[in-house]
Amino acid sequence: MTKRVLVIDDAEGIRDAFLISLEQSGAQIETASTGEEGIEKALINKPDLVFLDLKMPGMSGVETMRKLLHNCPGINIYIMTAFYQEFMKELEKAREDGLLFELCCKPMGGDQIQLIVNSLLKD
Repeated sequence: MTKRVLVIDDAEGIRDAFLISLEQSGAQIETASTGEEGIEKALINKPDLVFLDLKMPGMSGVETMRKLLHNCPGINIYIMTAFYQEFMKELEKAREDGLLFELCCKPMGGDQIQLIVNSLLKD
């Protein structure tokens, strides 16, 4: 069964970097430029793994994560950001509410992306 990875980031360059890094992974890669678009795509094809930007215009990464986990329980979420301090209270509240996620600092290298995908999505 093909694994699905969803990358939600407002920066086109970040989305493209994920596509390039994961083109040989065997996973189906989808991208979204907003939280709303990401949620729509997740409802159509539930991802196994989501890489999620924290700071985006419109719906924040924390709000997007809450909606994703409500609609698609059990998916793995890696929040990527260079601004985690700015969102620390929201992230702590999400943990207190029982939401499971990992936090990664940007920029992420191709090797790091591949390692996460390979370790989480191996059969």
